[in-house]
Amino acid sequence: MKLTHRSHSRRRRGNHRHKSPATASDVVATIHPKLAPVLVTLFEYTAQTCTEKTLTLDEVTLYQAPKNTKLWLNVHGVHDIDLINKIGEKFKLHPLVIEDILNTDQRPKLDSFDDYLFIESNFFNYDKNDLSISAEQVSLVLGKQYVLTFQQRSTGIFEPIRGRLRAEKGQMRTLDVDYLAYAVLDAVVDSYFGVLDGMADDCEALEDTLLSRPSNKELHDLHQLKRASIELRRSVWPLREVVNHLTRNETNFIAPQTLPYMRDVYDHTVHFIESLEAQRDMLGGMMDIYLSSVSQRVNLELRALTVVAMLFMPATLIAGIFGMNFHEMPWIGHKNGFWYAMAIMVGIALFMLMIFWRRQWLSSKN
Repeated sequence: MKLTHRSHSRRRRGNHRHKSPATASDVVATIHPKLAPVLVTLFEYTAQTCTEKTLTLDEVTLYQAPKNTKLWLNVHGVHDIDLINKIGEKFKLHPLVIEDILNTDQRPKLDSFDDYLFIESNFFNYDKNDLSISAEQVSLVLGKQYVLTFQQRSTGIFEPIRGRLRAEKGQMRTLDVDYLAYAVLDAVVDSYFGVLDGMADDCEALEDTLLSRPSNKELHDLHQLKRASIELRRSVWPLREVVNHLTRNETNFIAPQTLPYMRDVYDHTVHFIESLEAQRDMLGGMMDIYLSSVSQRVNLELRALTVVAMLFMPATLIAGIFGMNFHEMPWIGHKNGFWYAMAIMVGIALFMLMIFWRRQWLSSKN
């Protein structure tokens, strides 16, 4: 993650190669080709008014922002390179910022420029069928009088923010656009808890199954949940540093009255990380439970085989003795000799079963 201050004339250093996004058609390869059509929505608002619009590519090109009006431009779908470039030209975004918006495989980070802040974050979807996590990038640009957000597709997490802008009451309109940026980050962080709750429910169900009779399916599900928690941790830890940098207000893009709200987002991020770490520890414990359950099941099966073998050992011994080729042996010529031998075998087996029962070797609970 990079937390640096750059001017428009300076080239960014990092593990990205410098190239123009207009010619970077290979960037689109990282975007799903079957995304929904691009939708651009615009909110123009003041403390007294709020106007909502849907813009086309031509309207974005010709758009002129009114004076003394705060703007929120949200883009659903970032696979239209021409549209993203037009928005970048309109708001004078650095070419590398446009490249990062188009490349949807970024880690959360914060880049500070002279006229705006660029923030990358991720939104997560949890699939309960295969217990997997899919990430979608959310890019945010915070300027003096505007906020730009770029999503891969419509997720609905920003709808409460739109409702607050449409409402006549509340402080969303009265405060500066940095409060809107806070609301966007807060919505992203709050969405993580829904993902964590879904994973926690599956963990509890999986734990109950592991305690009864675990199988290879439970082991596969356990690995899937561990992989999902690792992906969450990999994305949320950098976001924590991004929000922490915003709370220190080293860039002066966050007004003093908005700083307490940013600290609240930081607290939520820390709380989520702590809950995620607790769940990862729980998954590690569940792996121990699985290994213990498998070991106990093997021990029970070996004990059952041992009991059967020990019951037949005396009978095998007696049958071997009476099968010896001697002319003189007890009960050889007796008419009930066979039944006497069988009675001894059965009696010894019953006596051993009684000993096993008293020692609770025949119970599957021990």
